[in-house]
Amino acid sequence: MSTQMIIRIDNEVKSRLNKLARMEGKTTSEMVRELIEERIKERDIGAYVDGLWGRIGTKLKSKGVTPSTINKAVKASRKKQA
Repeated sequence: MSTQMIIRIDNEVKSRLNKLARMEGKTTSEMVRELIEERIKERDIGAYVDGLWGRIGTKLKSKGVTPSTINKAVKASRKKQA
């Protein structure tokens, strides 16, 4: 479900945003949504870490690595450190 948000911006900024949106064939609302989503992606470390784990998991699966293989490697590493 989407909701509405009201913001205040300078008239010049609004004019430039409207012009850019028209040039890209988008509405001003689409542009603002995209900008906000991009900013959140840049700043949301939790989502970044989740994505990183997802990519790592996919790569490991493609190479045939299983959870038991990982557990064995962790145990072996801990034994070496002890």
